[in-house]
Amino acid sequence: MAGLRQAQSVENKHTLSNTLRNWLPILHSSLSDLDEAMAPFIDGNPVVEVESGYEENFEKKIPKKVISGSVSNSRTEQIEALTIAYRSLHDVLDEQMGMPLFPTPISQKIADYVIANLDDGGYYEGDSEEFCRKYSISLEQFEKVRLRFAHVDPVGIGAKDLAESFIFQLDSAQISDTGYSLACEVIANIEEIHSFSSRDGFLEVMKVIGSFKNPPAIEYQEESMQVVPDLMIFFNEDNAIEVELNDAYYPKIKIDTNYGVNHEFIHAKIKEAKSLVDALDMRKATLYKVGLMIVEYQYEFFTGGSIMPLTLKTLADEFGHNPSTISRAIANKYIACARGVISMKEFFTTAIDEDVSNAAIKEFLLTLVKEENREKPLSDMKFLKLIQEKFKVKMVRRTIAKYRYQLNIAGSSERRKLYKLR
Repeated sequence: MAGLRQAQSVENKHTLSNTLRNWLPILHSSLSDLDEAMAPFIDGNPVVEVESGYEENFEKKIPKKVISGSVSNSRTEQIEALTIAYRSLHDVLDEQMGMPLFPTPISQKIADYVIANLDDGGYYEGDSEEFCRKYSISLEQFEKVRLRFAHVDPVGIGAKDLAESFIFQLDSAQISDTGYSLACEVIANIEEIHSFSSRDGFLEVMKVIGSFKNPPAIEYQEESMQVVPDLMIFFNEDNAIEVELNDAYYPKIKIDTNYGVNHEFIHAKIKEAKSLVDALDMRKATLYKVGLMIVEYQYEFFTGGSIMPLTLKTLADEFGHNPSTISRAIANKYIACARGVISMKEFFTTAIDEDVSNAAIKEFLLTLVKEENREKPLSDMKFLKLIQEKFKVKMVRRTIAKYRYQLNIAGSSERRKLYKLR
C-alpha cells in the first residue's frame, strides 16, 4: 500500500511538473500570441483539437466616439467596444528591452538611448560619441549593442540609414547563400541597382528587397499594432466593480479521451493534453488574481483618480515569485476599462521613483501643454527637463514621447501649426 501511495505521489508530482513547464511560456505570451505559444505542446498530439480564438477579422479600428465615451452610458458596452486596442512603436520596443538582447545595465542604457533617438521613420539619429563620453565606453562597445537591433521587432529599427536597415532585414530574410551575397552588394550600391540586373539571382534579390519595410517604422506611422486585453474591469449595474477574463479570445482545447487506439503512446498524449488544459487554467487564474490585486490597490484610478505607486515586489510577494518572473508575466498583457485599454505595467512603478506614479507625471505633462506659449510650444527635451526638476526622477526622452502618444498630444511642430490654425 505504501508503495502504491509513493507511486501515486511521484505521478502527481510529474503531472504538476509538466503543467508548470507548459504554464510559464503560456503565461508569458500575450493573448494574441497564445496559439503560437501552445503550438509546441500540440504538434504531433493526435488526441487534441484546438479551435483558435482568432477566427474573426480585426482590421477595423476603434470608433473615436467609443474612445470618447459618447456611445453609451453602459460601461459594460464600452468595455466590449474596446476589446481591440492598438500598440504604439514604443510599447512594442519597450517589451524587448531586456534579456536576452540587452542583459546588462549598460546595454540597456544604450538600447534606451537608441530608442529615445529614433526619428519618425525608425532610424537612429543620436549622438553616439556624446553618449560614450558620458558613460566612459568606446564607440565600438556602443555600436556592438546598437547592432543587436537587427534582432529587434520590427526588423530594421535602430539602423542609421536605408542601407543598414535593409541589411538588418536581410539577416532575417529567407534567401539563398548566393542571393545573400548579391543582395549585400546591391544594398551597398542601391542607387545603381539596375547595373546588377544581368547577375544570376537578381530576380530573387529584388523579390526579397521588395518585401522590406521602408522606412522600418512605416507600419506605426499610420496605426499601431492590434492588442487584445486579457482582462476587463468595469462597474456593473449595481455599481460594483467587476473583473472578467477575456475568455472569448482564448483557444478552446478538445481532448479525444476515447481515441480508438489503446496504446501507451496515446495514454501519454492524453496526459499531455490535460496538462496543457491545466496550464491554460493556471494562466487564467493567475491573471485574474493580478486583476483583483490591481483593483484593490488602484481602485481610485477606476473611479476617475490617479494611478497610485505600486511596486512589482508587492505583487511578487503576494504570489511567492521573484519580481522578474512577475515582470515577464504581466508583459504584453492589457486591461480594458472605461478609461481605455491599458498595459498592466502602467499600474506598477518601474522606471519611475516609487513615490511618483506615471499618472502624476502625465497630469503634469497635460498642465504644461495647456499653459505653454503657443508661439513656442515646448519640445520633448524641455518637457523632460521640467518633469525631472519637479519630480526629482530620472527619465529618457523616449518616455515623454510615449506619454504624449498615450495622451494624444501632438509634437511641438505639429502643435505650433494647430495653434496657428485655431
